[in-house]
Amino acid sequence: MLDAHFAEPSAVPNQLAAAFHDLYVPIHPNEHIAAAACRADTERVRTTGRWLVRHATDRCAATVGLALLATLGDDDDITLITTLGLLSHQFGPLAVHALERRWCGGGSDALLWLADRVTGWGRVYVVESLCKMGSSRARPWLLRRACDGDYLNRYFAGEVATAAHLHEAITALDPDSELVDHTGLLLTIMADSRGMGMTLDHYPPAPVVIAAHAEHAGRLEPTVGRFVTSAQLAGYLRQPTMQLSWPNGRREQVLDNYLSLLDREDWCAVARAGLAAGDQRITWLAEALAPELGLRAFTESSTG
Repeated sequence: MLDAHFAEPSAVPNQLAAAFHDLYVPIHPNEHIAAAACRADTERVRTTGRWLVRHATDRCAATVGLALLATLGDDDDITLITTLGLLSHQFGPLAVHALERRWCGGGSDALLWLADRVTGWGRVYVVESLCKMGSSRARPWLLRRACDGDYLNRYFAGEVATAAHLHEAITALDPDSELVDHTGLLLTIMADSRGMGMTLDHYPPAPVVIAAHAEHAGRLEPTVGRFVTSAQLAGYLRQPTMQLSWPNGRREQVLDNYLSLLDREDWCAVARAGLAAGDQRITWLAEALAPELGLRAFTESSTG
């Protein structure tokens, strides 16, 4: 259909507005669409792609337009591509592919802009792209904001830890609180990523990173999120099936660090306040992990 359209000199873009509705249009980069674009005049392909992205009321036509721009678009199309990429479930893969191709012409900044605004599968596409491209500009973002707590984070948490050199960042002197908190989130996600992504058991620096997180978390003010993260990691360290190789006695020492932190009165007070307020994270923790860990914040004598 694209070959026939571009072979006709008098054909105009709006003639394609409803042309793809009954066809299978892939949302990922497709070699046949790319080949059709490369067989035609470049400027005509760009004009057609821009018109379809801006004006198509059918998502199949808009997807084809984005695929044309992903193949032959230029730097002037970055804003248009990024805007459509916000509808990430449908257009995320092609938008990310297009921005990767314009990496040195503004695509890296656009991907980071998009990364802060997409969720679900759209976030998976963008974060995996940032990990693959390996830009030093992306590393601070990957270390602090890549995970948003969504279940799909399990697909890329291990990639983030590896690509962003998490072990170097968290073992540095005085890491900022945003880095410490995101490290804790990454660790808890990887602890529960079996079947989806890299687990802590298959992340060689895990013992060093967990130990550093426990140390740095103890210097921060208590919050509900930090309490839950520390409890989850303490629960992970108690698992008899853990496959990580720890120096003799080191795992027990790090576990004691977490449990001591969770036993501090100021941390217990935050947890009790969260429970009283009905915070779902604390409610889940009180039922699922607190009895196993013997957390003082949830014992009857402490709360009643």
